[in-house]
Amino acid sequence: MSTEIIEQPSNFPLMLSPLNLGFTTLRNRVIMGSMHTGLEEEKNGFDKLAVFYAERARGGVGLIVTGGIAPNFRGRISPHGSQLSFSWQTNKHKKVTDAVHKEGAKICLQILHTGRYAYHPFNVSASAIKAPINPFKPRQMSERQIKKTIKDFANTCELAQKSGYDGVEIMGSEGYLINQFICQRTNQRQDKWGGDYENRIRIALEIVKASRNKVGPNFIIIFRLSMLDLVEQGSTWDEVVELAKALEKAGVSILNTGIGWHEARIPTIATSVPRAAFSWVTAKMKKEVNIPLITTNRINTPEVAEDILSRGDADMVSMARPMLADPEFVNKAAKNQSDRINICIACNQACLDHVFKQKRASCLVNPRACYETELNFEQTTNIKKLAVIGGGMAGIAFAIYAQQRGHHVTLYEAKSQLGGQFNLAKNVPGKEEFVESLKYFTGELARQNINVHLNAPQSVESLKQENFDDVILATGVTPRVPKIDGIEHSSVVNYQQVLSGEVIMGQRVAVLGAGGIGYDICEFLTEKGQSHTENLDLWLKEWGIDTEIVHRGGVEGVDQVKPESARQIYMLQRKEQRFGKSLQPTTGWIHRAALKKRAVEMIGGVSYHKIDDDGLHIILDNKSQLLSVDNIVVCTGQESKNTLQQGLLDLNVSVHVIGGADFAGELDAKRAIRQAAELAARI
Repeated sequence: MSTEIIEQPSNFPLMLSPLNLGFTTLRNRVIMGSMHTGLEEEKNGFDKLAVFYAERARGGVGLIVTGGIAPNFRGRISPHGSQLSFSWQTNKHKKVTDAVHKEGAKICLQILHTGRYAYHPFNVSASAIKAPINPFKPRQMSERQIKKTIKDFANTCELAQKSGYDGVEIMGSEGYLINQFICQRTNQRQDKWGGDYENRIRIALEIVKASRNKVGPNFIIIFRLSMLDLVEQGSTWDEVVELAKALEKAGVSILNTGIGWHEARIPTIATSVPRAAFSWVTAKMKKEVNIPLITTNRINTPEVAEDILSRGDADMVSMARPMLADPEFVNKAAKNQSDRINICIACNQACLDHVFKQKRASCLVNPRACYETELNFEQTTNIKKLAVIGGGMAGIAFAIYAQQRGHHVTLYEAKSQLGGQFNLAKNVPGKEEFVESLKYFTGELARQNINVHLNAPQSVESLKQENFDDVILATGVTPRVPKIDGIEHSSVVNYQQVLSGEVIMGQRVAVLGAGGIGYDICEFLTEKGQSHTENLDLWLKEWGIDTEIVHRGGVEGVDQVKPESARQIYMLQRKEQRFGKSLQPTTGWIHRAALKKRAVEMIGGVSYHKIDDDGLHIILDNKSQLLSVDNIVVCTGQESKNTLQQGLLDLNVSVHVIGGADFAGELDAKRAIRQAAELAARI
């Protein structure tokens, strides 16, 4: 008797449906969007890139767009940035295209001229206007340089075709060179490449025409069009539509949606940005052109992607960081296993923050990203009995990776809940995505049948009795208590008590410490009503975004609506330095802006004199002051919580310490999870 296997219909039929471009067909509507990894510049980096992209292609993505590759020297991201201008360079690119094609996906090379964003003194732009985020002032391009750059784009396009790429993406958004010509903000020329709009868009159209002439009709040309600049003197909607129609006529196959310049003071991809916050922009353009459109920014689940496509907002969805977090994203969705996807939480800590520091990108929730040839969890021939003490992210990650290798793992957590500091972080406004990581990692513990004990504090004696081969201490951190007279006063609480809801806070609060935790506490205490991350309309109003885009750049002259603060907050720090100096480069400015909107008063260079029933007594500029507050929240750092190590070593037990138990510092889940993964790979 035979049993017929009936396949379950997909929950995401639109996302998984093919897209016919006439001369070629994409197997589904999912694009792995462009993201520079840093491998492009490393020795043997293209060998690593080939494995990196092949893993995503094997994971089911339909089309991959590479990180930006310059068409000439001046367009490089940095002096040693990657460039494709010569025939001899095609061999290394063929390694990538062959690897991706072997797995059934297609791949496009992004051609990126950084213009005034180039981090070197040889940068050029439409006009000699320095970018606020770059110390190097550009030179204004001569007409000869402009014409040469157009030829260079076309040449790189032809070389991409010879390298086996299925197409290219011409980067015309995010404030890079082409965008710099398009907008009055950066183009003050009076020749045929500046002045009126027809002249300012000339370079974009000439690049597309020259590129199409080089490669013929059966080659994908994506143009990433800045549909919403989010800077003053940006384009109006009518201008964007005019350019989109001209690009379609010039031979573009697909239009990709670009949102915001890198110098824009409006967040576009951080975790505090609502999911699919900008698909409405692509939907507006759908009414204007006949070629396929891609939408992008903060799309991180198949449910969100399917919803966008079902509304008709776009023809394809682009996800870059989600493919770092989980290369099997599409395959899992196709199997209706979206609950098993390791979801991108848009923290930027290991990807964009690394790239901006000219380090290799990776992923906080997936430390293997961009390390596929170096960090793997192969089956061990020396199976061990392992104890993990602590159920925070370091302990959970180690348990999962070690179990994958074949070790027998038992995880002990002293509290009634797994997750450690992530259980606190998820309560911070704008960090709601952290819930997804908790779901994924705790779900993996269950799926791998890892033995987990909650409410199970351990001692040296209890661990010794179980005869474990190795003990991994991931016991986390405890808040540091500063030495202040009266610190034991009932008004004083620590950040853990606040975020856990253990205490009821008053209306006037002093926050001691201006690191990441201090900022989180201030945002938590000032939030009133629904988090704007979960309400797109409120979020758009808070950041002053004009959804009709009649104002230039969608923001010029638009007032931001300041959210009402739930409390009066004072943030204090001992040091006389800029507040939030330790915050990450891509998101720190967002946190500073959020607290400014909520009128948090920041006081630096203070000494804490004492705490009593009247409040917090401080010394500022050699003068005593009293802050009459209801509560004082201590955010002055952490100390490693590690009381077992020495006792275990004394009994000759093999011990490894990871995460906050190893180094407290600023809470750093990125370091903790990577440390756990590296230990699991070698133990």
